[in-house]
Amino acid sequence: MRKIKYILLVLSGVLSLTSCDSGELELTNPNTLSPDTFFKTKDQVQSAVNASYANLQTRGLYGRNFSFAMDLMSQEALGNPQLEGNKKPFQDFSFNAGNDIIQYYWESCYIGISRANFVLDNEDKINALANSVLPQEQKNKFLGEAHFLRAYYYFLLVKRFGDIPIYKTGTIVGNARSPKAEVYALIEEDLVFASQNLLARGTETAGRATKEAAFAYLGKVLLYQKKYDQALTALNNVTGFSLEDKGSFYNNFMEETEHGKESIFEIEFDEKNGTGDQWGSQGDSGGTGFEESTLRGQEYGNLSWYNVYPSDNLLDSYEAGDDRFGDTFYVPGSTYLKGTKVMVASNFTTSAGIRRAGWKKYQNYYNREDEATRSSINFKVMRYADVLLMKAECENQREGGSQTAAIAYITQVRDRANLTTNIAPTKEAVFAAIVHERKVELAGEQSRFDDIIRWGIANTELQGTGFTAGKSELWPIPNRETSSNPNIKPSDNNPGY
Repeated sequence: MRKIKYILLVLSGVLSLTSCDSGELELTNPNTLSPDTFFKTKDQVQSAVNASYANLQTRGLYGRNFSFAMDLMSQEALGNPQLEGNKKPFQDFSFNAGNDIIQYYWESCYIGISRANFVLDNEDKINALANSVLPQEQKNKFLGEAHFLRAYYYFLLVKRFGDIPIYKTGTIVGNARSPKAEVYALIEEDLVFASQNLLARGTETAGRATKEAAFAYLGKVLLYQKKYDQALTALNNVTGFSLEDKGSFYNNFMEETEHGKESIFEIEFDEKNGTGDQWGSQGDSGGTGFEESTLRGQEYGNLSWYNVYPSDNLLDSYEAGDDRFGDTFYVPGSTYLKGTKVMVASNFTTSAGIRRAGWKKYQNYYNREDEATRSSINFKVMRYADVLLMKAECENQREGGSQTAAIAYITQVRDRANLTTNIAPTKEAVFAAIVHERKVELAGEQSRFDDIIRWGIANTELQGTGFTAGKSELWPIPNRETSSNPNIKPSDNNPGY
């Protein structure tokens, strides 16, 4: 499977740009680029767009830290004794504004936004190119990608921090925080533009944002705001997808089966394209070198570092006969290394004792005996099962919605898991079923914490963990921002910080 390859370019010593490994792109010498000569060719436009994708690979986001923070806060994962000190606070909600993971997350997102804005600030230059150099459909789709990526980064930020600074153009002056309603309005605006201008999945290169991905995220953003009718309309535009076949759920989490029929948007990784900056790709310096691999496999692998393990609460949430259990976790008796080896109880040993299970999603043990420090498995951050469950939620929650239709969407997901469905057609019963299905279907995919926060059930679900209602729903604005941005003081931070 061909994947996006990121190559470092430098423009004016300030903005790092990247290029795409595709047959239609052949770069000239990047050292000859300058602000006066940029945005003159298709290659340069595409390189500028790719720069915004690159920040998704950083250790501040999907390269390493994002999984830890979200899985620990949701209590899907718990830390083994060797878990590093900067990650432990996410399990008991003791993090503060000095936590470097929060800082790198913030900076990775805002650098990604800055790179998207660099493209959008030059929209006139892009549109001024002759159609013989860059056809209008291609101009529109590159601008659509920049809007999509800016929306994606803002969505990551608004969920974690609430009110945040908005930047619609490049600037060196730090802005004050804007109400989250304004942030969501910009996200919606960007995703509507993207949905109207991106290419469809069937005509776009795998790994790039598509029209369907824009509709899927627009639906999710609207759902998070409880705009159920609008969300359902957007989600109904996500067509041409289906669930992986029964018995093939694990296709969603292997390298060889990336960009399958269930995949809507993925974060790309391929260690063959370079990993020299893997350990240096923090938020402030990320996306400027070769970080084409993720540490997810090594960190979570029960035969490797085994820094976290699946919680008993999560393991006990699966029904008997649920096929997803064996594709989500390794337990004693699980086979690995192409079926030639079997996990035994001692494979789950820690200094605190033997754990019940280890993570299987996004692990490379299916085809290798040990997890190297590098993994090429993409993060499938939007897949069709999520869309089906969101459509079920919209139908159940909207005025005049159909519980029967909602149950039909849930049934599709459960059928693939080899489960029967018997849900009473009431709003309460359907909601309970959605809560359950999202927990077991999307386990370890960094969805659970956001779900229980938006449903208002976190105080119950996270009772006894250190979660504090009115505080722990949000992260603090990092110290480096409040000390360097004159328009955000430490006293402007989120409640409790």
